[in-house]
Amino acid sequence: MRFENTLTIDAPAGEVFAYLARPENLPRWNYALDRTEQTSPGPIGVGTTYRQTRTLPRPAEEHFRITEYDPPNLLTIDGDFGPFTGTATYRLTPLEQHTTHLVNTLHLTATGALKPIAAIAGPRVKHAVAKNLDALKNILETR
Repeated sequence: MRFENTLTIDAPAGEVFAYLARPENLPRWNYALDRTEQTSPGPIGVGTTYRQTRTLPRPAEEHFRITEYDPPNLLTIDGDFGPFTGTATYRLTPLEQHTTHLVNTLHLTATGALKPIAAIAGPRVKHAVAKNLDALKNILETR
């Protein structure tokens, strides 16, 4: 399953990137997450690893790592996303008047019993991600 969501955020790309590049912020804008914490030492960059606890669709512990880190333009993470594994990419483009165009691409893979229903679940997952991105936009525009 692969899909993309785009939005424009009324905040500079540097601020948007800085907020996204601190995965500890994820539970503030992703309603399905309870906690995210860095598990590797050192500054944030390629190779930094994280553990998070998910509450929906069922309680779970997930692990992911940063695989691309190019401030303020690109952030990619690979790992667990609910019942899927995959890659989430955030591409940021600065626009006029301190606004940012954000393209979020997800490539998710289902395994086992979930594999046959992945295609059916795709539109619902895309909608849930869009809802989370709207929450992100609201946080960044009201800071």
